[in-house]
Amino acid sequence: MSTNSQWFIRGRLKTRQLLLLVALADEGNIHRAAQVLNMTQPAASKLLKDLEDVLAVQLFERLPRGMRPTWYGESLIRHARMVITSLELAHGEIEALKEGRFGQVRVGAIMTPSLVVMPAAIAQAKSEHSSLRISLDIETSPVLLERLSQGQLDMVVARLGAEHDKQLFRYERLSEEPICAMVRGGHALLRRQQLRLEDVADVGWITPPAGSVLRHRFDLMFQEASLAPPTNIVETASLLFITKMLQQSDMVALVPTEVAKYYAAHGMVAMLPLSLPCRMDAFGIITRCDQLLSPGAKVMMRALKSACLSAYGEAGSLDWGEGA
Repeated sequence: MSTNSQWFIRGRLKTRQLLLLVALADEGNIHRAAQVLNMTQPAASKLLKDLEDVLAVQLFERLPRGMRPTWYGESLIRHARMVITSLELAHGEIEALKEGRFGQVRVGAIMTPSLVVMPAAIAQAKSEHSSLRISLDIETSPVLLERLSQGQLDMVVARLGAEHDKQLFRYERLSEEPICAMVRGGHALLRRQQLRLEDVADVGWITPPAGSVLRHRFDLMFQEASLAPPTNIVETASLLFITKMLQQSDMVALVPTEVAKYYAAHGMVAMLPLSLPCRMDAFGIITRCDQLLSPGAKVMMRALKSACLSAYGEAGSLDWGEGA
């Protein structure tokens, strides 16, 4: 860290300024931001001006009906959110230790690993430290990576796309994700032999939302077969809704194969004997390069690696030791 950076952090940067930046970004108005922080508007304006003077840049554009972050402001706001989140976590860890608890860990996962590896990983972590508080977010990769980058999650099992900053994240590949078609038990299509893509072009489909990678590849799959993509579509990412909808209709759902196997094994659905030339990119374990894992997060990481080894036969090539 340079001498100038140390001077800025130690002598000139105030926590209230960071809180004000975030409040201004959320509210878009300095009067409302001041109310959120329980300060007067003149005091908030002075805090912002002092920070802009120190940095010698304009952080917000003053508009007739509010304020909008400049590029400088966007950059500092992103870091301010991470600092505030980190301080909140530090306070939480200390309070947990004072109460004899082991702390907390926040994990994210996309659909398939949330079923295949997360239950075993969480069970192992809880068996080692029953007081460890574990929260699990099940979301799409873009949502999880955004939360990870903002410090809201400690680790995720997701995909790292071309649009993501590879220098920010540490990534360990686990497995690819084949896709299949899932229907209710007793569906008429299950009695068909040599089922082909054209046989399901006109049925009702349950697919991921428009704009998602899998939805794009679903449409492309039909186009490459010289077929019009289905128009009888219900869009959702909710597994609970998908399984319930299949039980009450003749629709066909596009889901990861591992997810379909899980529900089929419990007799809730059946997998169509249809080969789909459609698959998702590989997913893996992702953490932030600039973030040290807490004691609780290290326990969760070891349990997650163990569960991944059992599920995918991957021991992992990266060092997730004390410095991870």
